[in-house]
Amino acid sequence: MRRSLTGTMRALIAVSALTTTAWADGVDQLPPNEKKIYEVVDPQVPLGASAYKDFKPKKGPPWKIGYASSYAGNTWRAAALDAVMNDLLPRSKEAGLVSEVVVTQSDLKDAVQIQQMRQMVDDGVDAIIICCSNVTALNQTIEYAYKAGVPVFSFSGYVTSPYAINGAANHAQGGGEMATWLADKIGKKGNVLLVSGIPGFASSDSFDKAAKDALAKYPDIKIVGEVAGKWTDQVAQVEVQKFLATNPIQIDGILTQGAQENGVLNAMLQSGRDMVPITLGGEASAACYWRQNPEWVDAGFHIWPPRREMQQMWEIMLRTLEGQGPKVQSFLRPVLPFTIDDVRASIPEDCDLNSTDFVEPKADGWFPSAIADQYFERPADPWKPVAK
Repeated sequence: MRRSLTGTMRALIAVSALTTTAWADGVDQLPPNEKKIYEVVDPQVPLGASAYKDFKPKKGPPWKIGYASSYAGNTWRAAALDAVMNDLLPRSKEAGLVSEVVVTQSDLKDAVQIQQMRQMVDDGVDAIIICCSNVTALNQTIEYAYKAGVPVFSFSGYVTSPYAINGAANHAQGGGEMATWLADKIGKKGNVLLVSGIPGFASSDSFDKAAKDALAKYPDIKIVGEVAGKWTDQVAQVEVQKFLATNPIQIDGILTQGAQENGVLNAMLQSGRDMVPITLGGEASAACYWRQNPEWVDAGFHIWPPRREMQQMWEIMLRTLEGQGPKVQSFLRPVLPFTIDDVRASIPEDCDLNSTDFVEPKADGWFPSAIADQYFERPADPWKPVAK
């Protein structure tokens, strides 16, 4: 019996050592200030070491990049694509780093996105950026790309493949912080309407789970309804209007994800009900209403700044192609609260309540170079022009 127990203990110790080693070779390589960002995180987010620590591209620059987006129907996606085509690509061309970007949209169809990604690999792209996809559906295709020497970068969300690099805000932290703020704002009691993004997508589900867990700590707060805004103002407005029209129950606050808060706001304005606190994620239109009604809320939250998130992912991609050696599978950023003073500095007094733009952190405020360097084995300026 003693031999059996001894063997079991040795096996457990061995497993423990493997687990510790895997962890130490991932997030534990980061400095303490960055490791804090990972303390509350969706358990599905990969936190191990990157498969690209010793990656070398098939050829030197300029590189051909694929952008396989899952959806194009909202202002957030338009802003992210604008960042690529009108900022990041021109700068990369000038530096001799990127020759072109091939863009596809799959209209939320996994099979279409898979086909588009495989075609990109077969057509000779050097890297692929994907956007906000299902956490597992693309994994075989990501491995297909990896075996062809094409790294895949999941932007503003995550996938569970060990052959991808993820870059996003910590959506679990965001859901918890926004829910806690709303609970305090409504006096820790009352009825809350939850407006999800796209159920089944990583960032949407991570946010909602954390938000519900946070609100569960308040026994006098009840989530009285859930609708899906699809991260699109028009959809969110219709869904919230339908809920309000068919549910005369009092609503004390609305917890919504980003890129749809203006639709939620418009639904409330047109409902005839008294305005209630609504969580804000950076849409300039809703921020404009706050600017004109400064007593409405007292904070917004940068969780989905489209141009900053795209810049983060682009620079991670460049650094990886340059052989800088990413340490981790998932690059998470902390939620950044913003104030009405930040709004006033970003949009004019005569702002547009129908603007399609976003209030975003400063260019060096989301993923500054000094922080980015800490995530790579051999850090260097990713924008250094290539000698001709």
